[in-house]
Amino acid sequence: MAKIAYILLCHKDPDAIIQQAERLTAVGDFMSIHFDARARIEDFERIKTALAGNPNVVLAKKRIKCGWGEWSLVQATLLAVEAAEKAFPRASHFYMLSGDCMPIKSAHYAHKVLDARDVDYIESADFLTSGWIKTGMKEDRLIYRHFFNERQNKRLFYGSLELQRRLGLSRSTPADLQIMIGSQWWCLRRRTIEAVLAFCKKRPDVMRFFRTTWIPDETFFQTVVRHLVPEEELDSRTLTFLLFTDYGMPANFYDDHYDLLLSQDFLFARKISPEATELKRRLGALYADDAATFDISNEGQRMHSFLTGRGRVGRRFAPRFWESEASLGRDRELMIVTCKKWHVAKRLVNKARQVTNLPAIEYLFNEESTGLPDLGGIQTTLEKRMRHRRALMRMLFDYYETDRLLICVDPSNVDLMQDFYADRCTTKLLEIQCEFSDDYLIGHAKRVGLARDSSSPATIDRLLPTIRYDVVFESDRLRDADFPNFYRIHQNASADENAVTLADFLEIPRDAAYEIATADHLYAD
Repeated sequence: MAKIAYILLCHKDPDAIIQQAERLTAVGDFMSIHFDARARIEDFERIKTALAGNPNVVLAKKRIKCGWGEWSLVQATLLAVEAAEKAFPRASHFYMLSGDCMPIKSAHYAHKVLDARDVDYIESADFLTSGWIKTGMKEDRLIYRHFFNERQNKRLFYGSLELQRRLGLSRSTPADLQIMIGSQWWCLRRRTIEAVLAFCKKRPDVMRFFRTTWIPDETFFQTVVRHLVPEEELDSRTLTFLLFTDYGMPANFYDDHYDLLLSQDFLFARKISPEATELKRRLGALYADDAATFDISNEGQRMHSFLTGRGRVGRRFAPRFWESEASLGRDRELMIVTCKKWHVAKRLVNKARQVTNLPAIEYLFNEESTGLPDLGGIQTTLEKRMRHRRALMRMLFDYYETDRLLICVDPSNVDLMQDFYADRCTTKLLEIQCEFSDDYLIGHAKRVGLARDSSSPATIDRLLPTIRYDVVFESDRLRDADFPNFYRIHQNASADENAVTLADFLEIPRDAAYEIATADHLYAD
């Protein structure tokens, strides 16, 4: 059975650290603590005194001052790792933690996961080609020497960098290493830790190199482990669940995130809010619960993106230069049908095609599987269709040899509709308003990956109001856009009422519109 030595780097809240150490060692695991030398000596003495009688806890013999983005974070980690490796010969795995981390599985479950595969868990992607770094410096982190902390001495940090650029003082990376990058929250086997410590003593050139790189805690272990361990013994993922805000900062978890966290396919989570005292209590008790079972749905990342994305509506892609002056044609008419229940819009459009003989295409900007003619490759992917949307529509008008075309578009694509309305052609919009039961919305959440069959009822209950509001909000956005030639039919309206609207929208006789409005099973789910 696996035994875990937790490597804890911390700098505040001594009471929380003491509690965390007691919880994680109570079931037989171990902990090695490095407490930042910048913190108050009274806090360190408090930790030292409280944990002195715990044989499963060791403190790094040397404390150093740590700074974000500095080598000091790697140095502190190595000090804690060395202490753990010597003090706990029975430890089979070494798991990197921060003071903001908490277990989201039981110790029994965590040990079974580590026993199941003889691998190291460490995210490691190629530094230059992976795209792991989204913003800010990239290659400059490595090829120039960084002696100052960017957050504490911004002027000196960038002044030194610019001086090195002007003088051509760039350097090469160690020739035998492929520089990797990834999350600093890893879990390594004992033999890997021993190999890393031996490598550090054997390769002072590598240590010198990383000592002056920027943010080395994202590259040092990731590079060295990948250099020492065969590919088949590595799993390039972290076992710690974390989410990031739009500003690149870790998102916080609170008391009402308990069920969500337990359903994720991870062993720990970061960051637990300091105010989430009930969440900490429940997670602490969970770690010692050998009888606990877990239904893994793993919807956390997608759900977080969905919920935070609600605040980013209204943006649009800049028009490409070859499309800004292009037109579908002044004498052409584009009729857009929009409905959140895609199957309803498809039934109506198919019936309209049969009754009117109008060429009609379903959700071509939303479903890659939509059947389209061969238009020279422009139709092959959703990305191409969206990028060349006006060119695509011109080619479809030409292909069908028509001046009137009917298409389906999801209500969320307001930007797309606005782009077509800005064209010289005549654009008309029909919104089909439907009723949405809780069961339908739950099914929708599962279809798009916001929930799973195993998602807990509490998670579903919290998610449902947001999904329902999202549907209503999309309809409100259509109204607020103030589109001309905007028509609306409703599931609860009579067939006669809807037929009047359809006749105007499609410019067809009333009896033909009534035939469409009364199509079989039009609104059935």
